[in-house]
Amino acid sequence: MKRLFIGEYSHNIDAKGRMILPAKFRKGDLGEIFYVTKGTEQCLFVYSREEWAKFEEKLASLPITTNPQAGAFMRFFLSGAAECEVDKLGRINIPAHLREYAHLEKDVKVLGVRSRIEIWDSAAWSEYCEKEITLDHVISSMGSIGMDF
Repeated sequence: MKRLFIGEYSHNIDAKGRMILPAKFRKGDLGEIFYVTKGTEQCLFVYSREEWAKFEEKLASLPITTNPQAGAFMRFFLSGAAECEVDKLGRINIPAHLREYAHLEKDVKVLGVRSRIEIWDSAAWSEYCEKEITLDHVISSMGSIGMDF
């Protein structure tokens, strides 16, 4: 059975763009080869090969020849994507263009978000949490996303 990526971890990126990937994620379903790309809210999305293939299938179904927004959506996610792997010390090397996009300099948060991992600048994650992940905000948006308890 496929395990979900869950949890929040604090890590650092070194001057060469390397950071330790949490052991729970390395030992989980991420695999040896995986993909890192630009995500929404100026964070990075990390997908296993299996999840990346599913994502590519969805992208392939977009009407890029008839809908310019579909082409822009595809270019956003694919143009900066990088194939990555974990080194012997448990680190991944995040390419410079992706670090720049997500404003990753030193302190980062690594989040498990179901079928993907997200990498955030720590300050940006804190700011996002203050605005978007308050209990009142989450409860008020539950109906609009079809969620109830």
